[in-house]
Amino acid sequence: MAKSDGFKDFVLDQLADLRGLTCRAMFGGFGLYSGKTFFGIVHKGRLYFKVSPATVTRYQDQGMKPFKPNARQSLKSYYEVPLDVIEDAEQLTDWAKQAGQP
Repeated sequence: MAKSDGFKDFVLDQLADLRGLTCRAMFGGFGLYSGKTFFGIVHKGRLYFKVSPATVTRYQDQGMKPFKPNARQSLKSYYEVPLDVIEDAEQLTDWAKQAGQP
């Protein structure tokens, strides 16, 4: 769990410029909120953002997969964020803002 917490802390640092950012423990991971909008999941050292029809191809084009909390379940409304995006705070914040949009 310490590794996941370190990753969560890194993600929160990267998203420091995102207005109203909060993080809550949930289902063995963490939920990310911007104000009241639930937009992201940190789970087992990976970051997932909510996708829309307008943004899902951005994730798919980079080979990213939907969130699979277990072997039998897949949430196609959340996709893994590419590592190069996570490492670029400005780009990650832009992606996070788009993840919160309907």
